[in-house]
Amino acid sequence: MKIIGISGSPRTNGNSEKLIDTALDIAENRDFDADRILLSKYSVAPCTACGRCSDAKECAIKDDMTNLYPLLESADGIIVASPVYFGCVTAQLKALFDRTLMLRRQGFLLSGKVGAAIAVGGSRNGGQEKTVQAIHDWMHIHGMIVVGDNSHFGGIVHAPAESDETGIETVKATIGKMCDVLRMLKR
Repeated sequence: MKIIGISGSPRTNGNSEKLIDTALDIAENRDFDADRILLSKYSVAPCTACGRCSDAKECAIKDDMTNLYPLLESADGIIVASPVYFGCVTAQLKALFDRTLMLRRQGFLLSGKVGAAIAVGGSRNGGQEKTVQAIHDWMHIHGMIVVGDNSHFGGIVHAPAESDETGIETVKATIGKMCDVLRMLKR
């Protein structure tokens, strides 16, 4: 089974990327195949609501998103990590979310995949839950199965991520739960 981790940060080697690495290490240690999408390395333009994905079954915008669609479709599980930007996900991640409308219009191609969210903010209560909620909303709209960390919403981390032991434990619990759910579904 395959898990894709998406770092929604525009920064290379930032907290979100480190948390995706932590999450995917957990998945690999539990015998899952893992791959990363680092939005800091891709150019994904915002959706223009042109409707071409309904009519022609393809996106009119030709950019790096073209390479990301097959990765998302091939995954059994999708982990999304984002820094908190004014109480929500980054613009880069929102652009990816909006561009996945094509996958929804082509038959809910993300439906049934297991999803997990991680958010990292500059303070302990810095909007992480709102950011996780935005990620969960995207997952629910696609018909994904959303998991949390057994007590709350998902991985909630205070920057710098490597110094937040409590936050790292929420990431570990969330990804452990994701792996458990994927195994149950594949029986």
